Amino acid sequence: MSLTSVELTTATSGRSDREASSYRKLALIGTLVMGDAAVITISFLLAYAVRFFTNLPIFAEGAMQPEFYSLLIAMLVPGWIALFAMHGLYQRTALFNGTHEYNQVFNAASKGMLLVVMLTFFFPDIVVARGWLVMSWILSFSLTIAWRFGFRRIVYRLRQRGYLRERVLLVGATEEGRAIAEQLLAEWRAGAQIVGFIDDQLPVGSEVIAGKARVLGTTSNFAQLVQEHQVETIIIADTNLVRERLINVNGAMDLLNQLEVRLAPGLFDLLTIGVQVREQGAVPLLSLNKTRITGLHAIGKAIIDRVGALVGLIMLAPLFLIVAILIKLDSPGPIFHRRRVIGVGYREFDAFKFRTMYVDGDQRLTPEQREELRTHGKLKDDPRITRIGRFLRRTSIDELPQLVNVLLGQMSLVGPRMITAGEMHHFGRWQHNLLTVRPGLTGLWQISGRSNLGYADRVRLDMHYIRNYSIWLDLLIIYRTIPALLKGEGAY
Repeated sequence: MSLTSVELTTATSGRSDREASSYRKLALIGTLVMGDAAVITISFLLAYAVRFFTNLPIFAEGAMQPEFYSLLIAMLVPGWIALFAMHGLYQRTALFNGTHEYNQVFNAASKGMLLVVMLTFFFPDIVVARGWLVMSWILSFSLTIAWRFGFRRIVYRLRQRGYLRERVLLVGATEEGRAIAEQLLAEWRAGAQIVGFIDDQLPVGSEVIAGKARVLGTTSNFAQLVQEHQVETIIIADTNLVRERLINVNGAMDLLNQLEVRLAPGLFDLLTIGVQVREQGAVPLLSLNKTRITGLHAIGKAIIDRVGALVGLIMLAPLFLIVAILIKLDSPGPIFHRRRVIGVGYREFDAFKFRTMYVDGDQRLTPEQREELRTHGKLKDDPRITRIGRFLRRTSIDELPQLVNVLLGQMSLVGPRMITAGEMHHFGRWQHNLLTVRPGLTGLWQISGRSNLGYADRVRLDMHYIRNYSIWLDLLIIYRTIPALLKGEGAY
């Protein structure tokens, strides 16, 4: 067989595999659409049952009209699906990753109900029970979020077994490119299958990530590599390669138009939580969003923090009493330890913790342990920790008094990990970003390895949280904190 025939066969095989993958993903989206339609229908029917069959005193307006509500529901369900589509809830690239999906479900359901209210305003003859409207709104977004949450678990299991993954090729074996690949490989929920790197500096075959990813070729054979490895997504980690070389490769730009192309955040990691395209004098420019949680997001987060902290302190009061007694029985010294940390705007405050160390703990350290503590900030076998202290740290009960700090507005239930003045130098140029939001009682670091994480990983996770903050992300982190605490991994 000639070389040309081999190339044609490989290209055809690559196209057919990509087409099969596209069909599977279309089937997945079709299942999601049908599931949404079914859940929305059930939500409206449940709202009807609650409104008209419970006879609660709060429901005083509107008559039971089965034919009218049947017709209304039949019209609203397709409308809800259309609103979901307008909010990007069926875009393949936006599904099953991050919590933005849940936020869009809430927004779409809210806009749908607003449109129904406007309809009754402009057409007074159409009378819809307000109780049904309120119940339909609450049930439509809450049940849809629950359904999509469950569907995600199914998708994650399939990805864990090798299905529904996208084949990813990274352009540029830079430090940032390696970090992105390592993160995607570590998080199987992301559904990324790293096929390798393209790089013009390293020799072909060089291992970028030992045993997992290597350099497959250079920009000169970009098109061939995409076809051979059935690539579906390109992540560009070195824009110089694209600007200087890849753009001149025959067929490369056509392929980039056909594939999903993503850019590594690069400098935006340092400066922003995202970018927006804005025009100034008909000139399109990228506008940088500052790394802060502001506006309604800040108000909502503050309310949840204060209410959650107050409820938590009341419910945990008996546990606090038992822990206080055990600490006093275990070793002499105070019950609480005040750790001086830095909060928003470089303002220092005392973070409360249950004491887990001996009062003379520093005198128990060897010179080697002192050096390890200075370098990493933690000791795996720390002689300063008391017997009850080990249990408290493993379960993170020692940090629960920080609910007082949350109530005082110094901390948040979810946020970046707190930083001491002595640790500031480890965070370098990123420290100003991390100090634009309140440190958290829990966070991405808590569910991703805890004390096993180095400072570089902590920065990466905290920056991800700041850039992608939403109330749904907070709820997801709280949900995943409980099993992380039960496992006790990385707690010392």
